[in-house]
Amino acid sequence: MNRRECLQVLAGVAGAGVLAAEARGQGSPAGEAPKPIPTIAPPDPNPKTPAFELPPKSCDTHTHIFGPSSRYPFAANRPYNPPEAPLEAFRALHEKIGVERCVIVNATVHGTDNSVVTDAIAQSGGAYKGIANVNDEMSDKELEGLDKGGIRGCRFAFLKRLGGVGDMGKFTRIVHRVAELGWHVDVYFEPGTIGEFAPILKALPTSYVIDHIGTTLAAKGLEDAAFKTLLDLQASDEKCWVKITGLERTSASGKPFHDAVPFAKRLIDNAPDRVLWGTDWPHPNVKFMPNDGEIVDLIPLYASDPAVQNKLLVENPAKLFKFS
Repeated sequence: MNRRECLQVLAGVAGAGVLAAEARGQGSPAGEAPKPIPTIAPPDPNPKTPAFELPPKSCDTHTHIFGPSSRYPFAANRPYNPPEAPLEAFRALHEKIGVERCVIVNATVHGTDNSVVTDAIAQSGGAYKGIANVNDEMSDKELEGLDKGGIRGCRFAFLKRLGGVGDMGKFTRIVHRVAELGWHVDVYFEPGTIGEFAPILKALPTSYVIDHIGTTLAAKGLEDAAFKTLLDLQASDEKCWVKITGLERTSASGKPFHDAVPFAKRLIDNAPDRVLWGTDWPHPNVKFMPNDGEIVDLIPLYASDPAVQNKLLVENPAKLFKFS
């Protein structure tokens, strides 16, 4: 598959983050009533204190803040109505489970307004970094401002439920612009599509992070072609990082998500220096709502060696997100 064919695949399969949001903003076809925006479930309000004690400076590399909407309004063209999950609840969750550092991923519901992330970073005393939503219309000065505000990458969600088809020319321009800032690219795919994206990922001019175990489905087994492609990509491309997040998304059986553990373990064993851990709190759009304390207690099941745990939780995120 040559580069032109790869771009055609990307354009035909999915839209990129806020580029897709622009397409949603065009509204419903003439004569049709606007589709109602679905409301998603809130997180478990009673996180358990985990039995596994996270090491000092452990980092939750994938988490969100929603609202409060009175201060950080949700975008009019948002794909879902989230529960309010403000900074105060965010901090309380991390204190309960033992997290000291985190990376806030700006969710699609806030559009390209990244202030919910940068405001939290500014109040964190250096403990938070962020992943922004950006578009090609942003000036260099705006991007540089985000960089100074603690943003270390931008996200593209290639999911139909988050939008549709985006302009891949804009995607390419954005990626090259943020690469000049030293940012990486965070990518989120439809299950089973990693093989279609692999050639483009290898050609990116900067590092990239694949969300949620590559949206692997445990029901398909460890020999699934898409999962094997993810392993091959992870092993062959030093720009490739994978988040050990969303085991509740991978799982077919539900709690306690043990059927997802072998996939996490295989990825960690495959490239222990380029894996990251996170909760995905407050868990938007999940079939099985997890308890975050229980998520922490899964860690020693897929990373039993304390040295590997330290890489996953402390060393790797410090390196990629440039924590001091």
